[in-house]
Amino acid sequence: MEIIKLRDEYIKLGQALKAAGLAESGVAAKYAVENGEVTVNGQVATQRGKKLAEGDLVEYMGETIKIIK
Repeated sequence: MEIIKLRDEYIKLGQALKAAGLAESGVAAKYAVENGEVTVNGQVATQRGKKLAEGDLVEYMGETIKIIK
């Protein structure tokens, strides 16, 4: 499980995927989200700009990202 510590109130989904090393670029993150390959708290995410806050769990390619404060 990857842990991302927030510096601000939130982090955007695409940024979180890149920060965790699960997407090589913003474009790769965009396509993963658009193709329905990413879930946030168990729901398929369709916006790479979705704001993630403390406690959110992101799943992509069998990996989990946890957002903490």
